[in-house]
Amino acid sequence: MAEHEHVRVAVIGSGFGGLGAAVRLRREGVTDFVVLERAGSVGGTWRDNSYPGCACDVPSHLYSFSFAPNPDWPRTFSGQPHIRAYLENVADTFGLRPHIRLNHEVRMMRWDSGELRWEIETTRGTLTADVVVSATGPLSDPKMPDIPGLDSFSGEVFHSAQWDHGADLRGKRVAMIGTGASAIQIVPAIQPDAGRLTLFQRTPPWVMPRMDRAISGAERWLHGKVPFTAAARRRLLWSIRELQVSAFTKHPNELGLIESIGKANIGRSIKDPALRAKLTPSYRIGCKRILLSSTYYPALAQPNVDVVASGLKEVRGNTLVASDGTETEADVIIFGTGFHVTDMPIAERVVGAGGATLAEAWKDGMQSLRGATATGFPNWMTIIGPNTGLGNSSMILMIESQLSYLADYLRQLDVLGGSVALDPRPAAVDAWNTRVQERMKRTVWNTGGCTSWYLDANGRNTTVWPGTTAEFRRATRGVDLGEYDVVRAGAGRPLVRQRTGDHDRVVDRESV
Repeated sequence: MAEHEHVRVAVIGSGFGGLGAAVRLRREGVTDFVVLERAGSVGGTWRDNSYPGCACDVPSHLYSFSFAPNPDWPRTFSGQPHIRAYLENVADTFGLRPHIRLNHEVRMMRWDSGELRWEIETTRGTLTADVVVSATGPLSDPKMPDIPGLDSFSGEVFHSAQWDHGADLRGKRVAMIGTGASAIQIVPAIQPDAGRLTLFQRTPPWVMPRMDRAISGAERWLHGKVPFTAAARRRLLWSIRELQVSAFTKHPNELGLIESIGKANIGRSIKDPALRAKLTPSYRIGCKRILLSSTYYPALAQPNVDVVASGLKEVRGNTLVASDGTETEADVIIFGTGFHVTDMPIAERVVGAGGATLAEAWKDGMQSLRGATATGFPNWMTIIGPNTGLGNSSMILMIESQLSYLADYLRQLDVLGGSVALDPRPAAVDAWNTRVQERMKRTVWNTGGCTSWYLDANGRNTTVWPGTTAEFRRATRGVDLGEYDVVRAGAGRPLVRQRTGDHDRVVDRESV
């Protein structure tokens, strides 16, 4: 990379969000952009998470870009290798490779108010950009708990997202910490090899049967030869999930029938009443992420598996001590403890117009305008930002909605012309978040009686979108300039787009 190279758009990350942004830029005629990726290949979380059993819990035909259908998905729920291969294929098919800069980790991004551009410091040099699209994603930085005495453990220790493929688990005493989406896939995959497998569970998850099967050759042939059949399959999968949303967002008390199915799923495999009691949640289904597996409970019923219904409190040499005092000897510790979701580490590397970092701006909780832009950080946009997560459908739907917002954002900059930036007005950000949090009050995520990774340190849900994907698509179809200050180079004050009758006019903020 040349010193002080300048591009119109810099995209950070090459997972679904980053590659999707790159494709949309190309389709909008924007070719002056780079994709900065800290690793040596594309794929994001589907590159990093390569643990045994890793797969998606959203059907393949829905967990893919609408503009890049794949008729050859081998299973209804695809595994990590196939999803990673799909993303590599997207990079090739849409000619993204020349734009991608691998091994370019972003160290810091600073807004230059004089030049109206972002200065981006990477491990391979510095460049500037008019617009930054942060697509680092919420599942990119593993969260390791601070366990007293962990450094005294003599065995192997790793996080599920940083799997040690050199570790031989055969005959070993393995401790699995956590019972989230990764753990319920890992446990059945490693149980046959482990000499003894101990699962440390703070809160039992709701686990529903995984209706997975191989997609037949005839189906794949039909989807390839008659593309509308794959599109119809995708739309059906989407429609079913849209119909489910109101139960989670408006009528959580109607989820009792689903809970009975979940309890029956436990009862089919777990005959021991004491173990069944440990594994039965006491909170409303959906409050935490609903997990899918048809092999998790059968694995827990095996004679070489123990379930400790208490979190890991401390480590004393090779002895693991749970919060309830239970002691377990282990040779390997695997942490399935999730990611930094409500405290995205990238926020510490973004310095806005006022000299503060995004992390400082979000110290009381993440909030943005329409899940995309943040006050004081002009021409900076995040993909999968605050309150854009989903509890029951495909995140690719939300990503594509945000890409439409990005496309219109760039069009608005072109219409305004010259050196210009958009900075979301505080009142607009507050109004948007007030509406989101008001809707959140009656959702199962806030009323279901659990503590989940959807909630931040203040107990505020800054992760999930409290509505349908269709509602979000409508809300992000275009940029409303009335929600932004228009900042021009050399202007003493930011300019504001103001509506007067049937016309817009641009005035400085102090005259508004």
